[in-house]
Amino acid sequence: QVQLVESGGRLVQAGGSLRLSCAVFGDTLSSYAMGWFRRAPGKEREFVATIGRSAAFKTYADSVKGRFTVSRVNAENTVYLQMNSLKPEDTAVYYCAADSTFVYGSRLSTDYDYWGQGTQVTVSS
Repeated sequence: QVQLVESGGRLVQAGGSLRLSCAVFGDTLSSYAMGWFRRAPGKEREFVATIGRSAAFKTYADSVKGRFTVSRVNAENTVYLQMNSLKPEDTAVYYCAADSTFVYGSRLSTDYDYWGQGTQVTVSS
């Protein structure tokens, strides 16, 4: 049974930074492309970033490009999302997800097999 556990979310002021972590248990991280998604209050879940099985391939939503960086350390079985220059509109529950099919990852949440429980990020103005 694969489990994903996110951590690192908290309250932060606008302009600040956070690093989210997603630890993978029950399998080796190298078997998966990984994605980050978020759900803001009253909104649909949206794509944030994805990183392929090879860390060289990364894709970002336009809304976070240049501010967020996704990375992975396979030896630690952990994926990270570094978030800089945070804005109030970044407030959401952030989820990581694992995709066993697409080597380069996907923007589509339906392509992911496993999901974490989420971690709350709140950005105050």
